[in-house]
Amino acid sequence: MSKKKEGFGKMFTSKAKTLELEIDQYLGLIDQSVMLLAEAIKKYLDGDIEQFEKTTADVDRSERDADDLRRQITHRLYAEMLIPDSRGDVLGLLETTDNIADVAKRVANHFSIEKPEIFPFLKDDFRELTETCVKAASELTLAVRAFFREVYRVTEHLDKVHFWEHQADEIEDRLKRKAFEAPDIKEFSKRVHMRFFAERISLLADESEAVAERLAISTIKRNL
Repeated sequence: MSKKKEGFGKMFTSKAKTLELEIDQYLGLIDQSVMLLAEAIKKYLDGDIEQFEKTTADVDRSERDADDLRRQITHRLYAEMLIPDSRGDVLGLLETTDNIADVAKRVANHFSIEKPEIFPFLKDDFRELTETCVKAASELTLAVRAFFREVYRVTEHLDKVHFWEHQADEIEDRLKRKAFEAPDIKEFSKRVHMRFFAERISLLADESEAVAERLAISTIKRNL
């Protein structure tokens, strides 16, 4: 097998097997945070506030678990002197990927605290925006996994991150225009509220693209 197709296979020696498993678990927690946010927003839009609050608590727990595991991985990298040549890239990727879980937590908390009135004609747009941002985040974690396992597959996932981020931008713009143009919303403050929540949700895709750009550079360095 060529060095390119091995990707980071040789990085994880038997000594680093625990590290490999922890990184995979960490990425799983990032995925979990995003999917739980999507479920929380779905419950909110359906009017099931009790289940929304329970799922919001799950988002918070998942984000905290990811933080704890990231710190554990960082300690292991330095304490056990693992992958010294790539340590900086790995830590940078883990720290920026953590921003995605942070966004999921903040969005859920914004909904929980502010309880925005989502007008019926905007609910489908909010659902579509959320689903699209989740797709961007999911492709990003797949790209990070490929970085460690099959580096030659990173680019195909990064291309999808950029695609879904662009789609999210279009949905966000459409949603905001509808909110500011619709006669159904009488108060300007409620129009602004719709804009605010559209932008908060879209941050998931924006952060995913930011990590994707960093990952693209790390992949180029890895292939040199």
